[in-house]
Parts: sequence; C-alpha cells; structure tokens
Amino acid sequence: MAEVAQTGIALMADVDAFQGDRESAAFWWLGQHSFILKLGGLTCYLDPYLQPSPARQTPPLFTPAEARNADLVFCSHDHLDHLDDFAVRGIAAAAPEAKFVFPRPLLSRMAGLGVPPGRLLPLQDGETLTCEGLCVTGVKAKHEFFDETPEGFPYLGFVLETDRMACYHSGDTLIWEGLFSRLSRWTLDVAFLPINGRDAPRYRVGCLGNMTFQEAVDLAGELGVRLAVPTHYDMFAMNPGDPHAFVDYLDAKFPSARAWVGRAGERVTFTAAP
Repeated sequence: MAEVAQTGIALMADVDAFQGDRESAAFWWLGQHSFILKLGGLTCYLDPYLQPSPARQTPPLFTPAEARNADLVFCSHDHLDHLDDFAVRGIAAAAPEAKFVFPRPLLSRMAGLGVPPGRLLPLQDGETLTCEGLCVTGVKAKHEFFDETPEGFPYLGFVLETDRMACYHSGDTLIWEGLFSRLSRWTLDVAFLPINGRDAPRYRVGCLGNMTFQEAVDLAGELGVRLAVPTHYDMFAMNPGDPHAFVDYLDAKFPSARAWVGRAGERVTFTAAP
C-alpha cells in the first residue's frame, strides 16, 4: 500500500493554502493516475478515483463531498479508475461551478451522471479549450488500441498550459507513432506518465496496457520534461509497476532529468523554466 502524507480536511486545506502564481504550481498525487493540480489559479482534478473498494491498495484520500474547491475535473477515458461515477457525481454536487473535461465520445455517459450540460466540456484530439486563462489541449491516447469512433477518440491525454507553464497528463496510453512530435511543441514542466506496462495475462482478463517504465523514461527524457512523474503502479495487486526502476533508468539514460516518486497526498511544487 502506498504511504499517505495527508488526507481529508488537512489535504484540502493544503490545496487551498497553495496560491501559486505565473511562475509556480503544485500537484498532489492521489494514487493510481489521479492528481490534484493547481495551475494558473485553477484547481484541477485529474482522473479522480475516489470510490472505496477492498481491491484498492491506496485508499481514497478524501470523499467527493470534500472536493468543494474543484474548478476543472478531467476524465481521460471510461474505466473506473479514470471515470469514477462516485467521484463525478459527488464532485459535481460539492463544487457546483466545476466543469468537466472528457473525450467527446463520452458525452452521453457524462450527461447520464447528472452533470448539467453547461458544465460539460467535451474535447477531442488536437482541440483546445480555454477556461479562465488555462488552455487545455486534447492528445489522443492508445490504450492498447485507439478505438476511434465517429465522434473521435475515446481515450485522451491532456496538456494544460498557461502563458508560462505546461503539464501533460497522458491518460492511459502506449507510445504511438507521432506522440513525441505532437508533444514537442510544448516545453513540459511536468509529465504524469503510466508505467505499469502490459502483458498477455492481464490483457486476457481485460486489463488494457500502458507504457512500460522504459518507454515512459524515453518519452520524458527525449522531450526534456523538467519533472517526470511515474504513475499507475500502486493501486491494484494484479496491475503493478516499479517507480524505482523508472527513476533508476531515467538517471542512467538522462542523468540531467528529474523525477518525483513520493507519498500520496504530498504537496509537490514546481516552477516555470527560466
């Protein structure tokens, strides 16, 4: 089980206490591929997975009702640990001004969770939306396959940027041809990258794969990401990854690169490039 730094009211107070500015931002890892990110004055929830379950190895750090500070909520694709009905309904009620960003093919799915239409912001690959000065660009993801539909790609990553900073939350994805060139238009201050990999036993039981830790290192290193954050390795016993192998390989291959591995609920601050 992942070590936890702070939970509940204390965690929310810490999120609220961090103000940031044009040159600084912060994130809190929530386990799996879930984060709170404060960037450009907005509090963003990235793939919040809050539903209690005996299968979880990292417990929920707070309840949806405590997420009253949410400005934007991102759901990268329709798997429970990325689009959690319990979290979406609860945050929508707790933060009545929060808006929800998700792949366009999931529009009816999100509307079915009771989120008012005016708070739904469907996005597609290559599209950009702006919310209070924060620009969000959709980047298609290949979760074993692209599975493109007439409405677009059902799996997305997101680049969130201000005039001085940019962060990439990949969602669940493999490396695909053109991903590096797509992302190279940004100087990424932080990238949240899955490292649990893939194999036949997991695929046969419906557990779709992601990058290996080596592939995630290569992407972060070649892009020159200023802080690489391995994710998606802690939550389920049958779908693990090794963040320390990620850090070791990054250090060996890209010795000037930085990585973060730490406790769920810990505040991590970062600054814009000089």
